[in-house]
Amino acid sequence: MTVWIGIAVGCLGCYLLKLAGLSVPQGVLERPAVHRIAALLPVVLLAALIAVQTFSDGQSLVIDARAAGLAVAGVAVWRRWPFLVVVALAAVTTALVRQVVPGS
Repeated sequence: MTVWIGIAVGCLGCYLLKLAGLSVPQGVLERPAVHRIAALLPVVLLAALIAVQTFSDGQSLVIDARAAGLAVAGVAVWRRWPFLVVVALAAVTTALVRQVVPGS
């Protein structure tokens, strides 16, 4: 029964969050600062997710083969290569480093 209470509370929270977003006055949404923040927020959240997934292992900070893959992906993005090429290079680099360096 506790699981269903958690699901109901989660559903209610999502609904209230959506309702709060819809009830923001139009004047607030038209401000230039809000437009800038809304444009940059997905980039910041994605960067944070990448950093956490690359440099953490449970509760500890690690630097392993994933960091090499991220570095290669960063260079590929900087060179403006297609997205699929960036992902493939990162995956291949990570796999090769894991093969060459034991325990990474």
